[in-house]
Amino acid sequence: MFGIEPILVAGLLLLGACTGFAAGLLGIGGGMIMVPFITMLLTHQHFPAEAIVKTAIATSLASILFTSIASVRAHHKRGAVRWDIVRNVAPGIVVGSLCGAQVAALLKGALLATLFAAFVGFSATQMLTGKKPSPSRTMPGPAASAAAGGLVGFLSAIVGAGGGFISVPLMALCNVPMHQAVATSAALGFPIALAGTAGYVIAGWQQALPQSLGFVWLPALAAVTCASVLTAPMGAKVAHALPVASLKRVFALVLYVLAAYMISRALQS
Repeated sequence: MFGIEPILVAGLLLLGACTGFAAGLLGIGGGMIMVPFITMLLTHQHFPAEAIVKTAIATSLASILFTSIASVRAHHKRGAVRWDIVRNVAPGIVVGSLCGAQVAALLKGALLATLFAAFVGFSATQMLTGKKPSPSRTMPGPAASAAAGGLVGFLSAIVGAGGGFISVPLMALCNVPMHQAVATSAALGFPIALAGTAGYVIAGWQQALPQSLGFVWLPALAAVTCASVLTAPMGAKVAHALPVASLKRVFALVLYVLAAYMISRALQS
């Protein structure tokens, strides 16, 4: 595939399978797992150092385009997606994601890696402690929802995530049941990925990176997508059948390891 080693393709397929399952299970895009591992792979592929983290983030967002579709179809069949929330939040997400991609392209790779590690570490702590705000409110109106979507989109484009670690707690705060919050977050991942990917393609157009479209690394996108679209529905099925508290704790520990790697990457830079 694209002239890269079979063992690398196998690793990307495994990565796609894991991130697809996580997307369906927890309503996340998989960027928390994908970005550090693609960063490792690009380092071994001798990519230009300053472009590595940006390419990993852009490729993660591009893969979420396909993963989110597979995940949301499975959730929609169970009637769990709040499309009214999607309609209100999506416009802000598109604007925020486009802006976030342009800002990220201007940041130094070391700073971007540090921001990613901090975001992942914070998210892992929230998952590990199980802290949730008291769901005592309802979702705000269209204008306020669009503003919240702008923040979700901006931060998601900066770190290459599908936004679930922001949007799920936000919806829980507004009294949206957990299964609906996870399903709706999966639907919101598509506009985040679409706008963010477009932004990174534009920002990296002049970089002339190998096997890439802008900052999107095509071999990883192809391999990860092939696997993730198969496993995302499996994760969604498990999400509706089992409590996920213990799985979230394991996932949080994995995130701590990945955050530590990104910090070490930033220090090396």
